[in-house]
Amino acid sequence: MRVLIIEDEDLAAWGLISKLQRLDPAIEVLATLDTVSAAVEWFRQNPAPDLAFFDVQLADGLSFEIFEQVKVACPIIFTTAYDAYALRAFKVNSVDYLLKPVDQDDLARAFSKLRQLRTPAALDPDTLHRMLETLKPRQFKNRFLVRIGDHLTAMDAAHIDFFYGENKLVWLRHQNGKKYPVDYTLEQLEDLLDPEQFFRLNRQYIVAIGAIKDVVTYSNSRLKVVLKDPLGKDDVLVSREKAEAFREWMGK
Repeated sequence: MRVLIIEDEDLAAWGLISKLQRLDPAIEVLATLDTVSAAVEWFRQNPAPDLAFFDVQLADGLSFEIFEQVKVACPIIFTTAYDAYALRAFKVNSVDYLLKPVDQDDLARAFSKLRQLRTPAALDPDTLHRMLETLKPRQFKNRFLVRIGDHLTAMDAAHIDFFYGENKLVWLRHQNGKKYPVDYTLEQLEDLLDPEQFFRLNRQYIVAIGAIKDVVTYSNSRLKVVLKDPLGKDDVLVSREKAEAFREWMGK
């Protein structure tokens, strides 16, 4: 098998070559390239390899830019440090991905998958578009529009202490001590808010890290969260199932 490696980290490139040799000494590495421009030039001047390894982030841009400039008529395995959850779109069109540092067993499984494919497919434009969309930085909601009488006011997320559900409505609790209804469910807010700053404590509360005054261990392995500006009603409890995730979030 003739293999091309596109990788801008020398250590990662040599590590991959070493693992390929252990996997099959007959594998021939045609070249190692570290930029989009070098890869485009190589594909223009050479026949397609049997397989190519593409790092996502190269020295002069994203490797997806290669596909915009030249036809890549071979199956691709991406090697990347991006989170696996964000890369589900890569599991299409005979394209696989390996997270860095590349594991020998994962590499073997990727080759096994390729061997089972009768006609490995190259990337089509629709697949490329989905990949690019997947890798765009996730945008979180920075402002919420609330109605105060006949007026509309934008509330910065940074000035919100928590959201809570009450009487079939969801309320925003501002740092000014006032509450305002919002047109979102708590489930929708979980997707809109920055998870570094907000945490879903339970079915009723989503709280900002800056609104927490104290955390106390509670019965049945639960935690009680003391808010800086509480509603003065029931205790705000973190369920046993979420307690460990909450501790990790607090310690980030």
